[in-house]
Amino acid sequence: MKDIDRKPTSKAVALNYKRGEDPAPRVVASGRGEVAERIIAMALAHDVKLREDGDLVEILERIDLDETIPLEAFVAVAEILAHVYMANNRMREAGEVSFDQTAPARDTPAETTR
Repeated sequence: MKDIDRKPTSKAVALNYKRGEDPAPRVVASGRGEVAERIIAMALAHDVKLREDGDLVEILERIDLDETIPLEAFVAVAEILAHVYMANNRMREAGEVSFDQTAPARDTPAETTR
């Protein structure tokens, strides 16, 4: 039997969270393969922070679009959001960027695995 060289399938899940509006982060995009690559490309094009976390993607990819994240993902997602908000504040204080408040996804992480 011949070994087949298999490239792992890319997976991506994008979250959105509007402080003061949403009770918890919501899944706004999810996909594998080419769809995942497009999610990642769009995130990068809009300066969205990315994080690779295969275990978290496994949980999040089972959630329907526009649904909030499950309880078991709260701690991991909260840590990611805290990191993103701190990084954005440091960049803002350094005068490196000014964020457009009409683009809430800009400070929302996308989870990826490749």
